Amino acid sequence: MEGRIPLIGEKFPQVEVKTTHGKKTLPDDYAGKWFVLFSHPADFTPVCTTEFVAFQKRYDRFRELNCELIGLSIDQVFSHMKWTQWIKENLGVEIEYPIIADDRGQVAEMLGMIHPGKGSNTVRAVFIVDDKGVIRAMLYYPQEVGRNMEEIVRIVKALQVSDANRVALPANWPENELIGDRVIVPPPGDEETARQRLQQYEGYDWWFCYRELG
Repeated sequence: MEGRIPLIGEKFPQVEVKTTHGKKTLPDDYAGKWFVLFSHPADFTPVCTTEFVAFQKRYDRFRELNCELIGLSIDQVFSHMKWTQWIKENLGVEIEYPIIADDRGQVAEMLGMIHPGKGSNTVRAVFIVDDKGVIRAMLYYPQEVGRNMEEIVRIVKALQVSDANRVALPANWPENELIGDRVIVPPPGDEETARQRLQQYEGYDWWFCYRELG
């Protein structure tokens, strides 16, 4: 993967990082767990502060999904620690997840988190990595727009449901405008299965069938 950004479906590149919780090796230290790695442009900035609080407010929900959180920016550890201390003292929220101090920018460069038009700042990137160390989703936001944490929780849950049930998830699941919280049956691979599909499942056509989860 040298020389290019890793892709969905590839292994997260192994890297040793310095964090507010000490040194960690990704993805090995999270073997058996999912994790969400998210970068922010800089400490002590207002949009990033709202994001860190929002992630922390949902940390229990991520952990219920066997998923950890890891922040990252091109700041030093002492800056991260002073910022999280400020958040605790002024906003009453203790940031419990580690923050990577990527002060040399090596991790950000490797993962495509540096925006060439924004100096050395990292963009708002999100990498969702499964319990086998495989990248399952990537999201990129501009500096000016804070992330929607509910969508990130939804993606983790949806991927886990898809894996466990071999189904696809519709738009806005579990509140889809057409099929509600039901899930989509994978399309048939041959004509005979296609003919039987609407006898086995509800659907709009043989290629668009769905079922209850569970």
